[in-house]
Amino acid sequence: MSPVKDIEHGSVVVVGNFDGVHQGHRKVLTEANRDTHHPLIVVTFWPHPVSVLRPDKAPQLLTDLRTRIELLKAAGASEVRVIRFTRDVAAMSPAAFVERFLLPLRPVRVVVGENFRFGNRASGDVSTLAELGKGHFEVRPMSLASVDEEISCSTGVRAALEAGDVRTAALHLGRPFRFRGVVEVGDQRGRELGFPTANLAVPNEMAVPADGVYAGWLTRLDEPDAPRLPAAISVGTNPTFDGADHRVESYVLGRTDLELYGVEIGVDFVDRIRGQVRFAGIAALIDQMNDDVAATRVMLAIDD
Repeated sequence: MSPVKDIEHGSVVVVGNFDGVHQGHRKVLTEANRDTHHPLIVVTFWPHPVSVLRPDKAPQLLTDLRTRIELLKAAGASEVRVIRFTRDVAAMSPAAFVERFLLPLRPVRVVVGENFRFGNRASGDVSTLAELGKGHFEVRPMSLASVDEEISCSTGVRAALEAGDVRTAALHLGRPFRFRGVVEVGDQRGRELGFPTANLAVPNEMAVPADGVYAGWLTRLDEPDAPRLPAAISVGTNPTFDGADHRVESYVLGRTDLELYGVEIGVDFVDRIRGQVRFAGIAALIDQMNDDVAATRVMLAIDD
């Protein structure tokens, strides 16, 4: 574990986990960047600290590291520094953490959430950080943003996704929840049924909405100006065919000509249509898929 490399001039530093980069996180970055001409550096951790300290309690992640960095920069970060979280990092005293990871950034201000904890056994808090920062930097604790009188937090977004409530998740994220991945070759049953799908595997550590069918958008991520395409999205194991693999399968409305194998895509969830159902036969499944497509058109306000 090497120390953080010094920077030449002063900075404003924001420290946090930032899974999902939701509205509360972006509020912290906006306030941190106010009334200053210093670069804004975000310090984040990977992997999630709980996955290292208590793997059995590790939360499913809302974003992978690359997406987190992209979102943080879009929210105003000049630079994102990633601390590789290990048991050695967890065992550091608050003073050692500040000396190793914060002071080299020459902060004039360090901004954290008001419930920020750090150091061995989470022994440090905002007041600890302020004491350690005397003569070096000021500390500014921030409360998180609220939406409909509910605080935006990663745990709340995960709970909404687990309930299939992608609209509430989007309210707190400030954007539709996106699941991204590289399209894999599936069972190709959708193509045989007239509804070819782009299939994404779901890693165990990543969050997805509850099993069911959703209306949303599919976007190619290998083309900077690629348009978003309306899609009916299935999350689950395909129980009608006794499937076992957990997948996100997206049918782009009216398109049977797309070749997306090996292409990285983003799937944005807008609204839930129904839960996962095991159908008695293929005819019933096709009828329901036609209904799902019709519902998708309504939910996405697509006329043609």
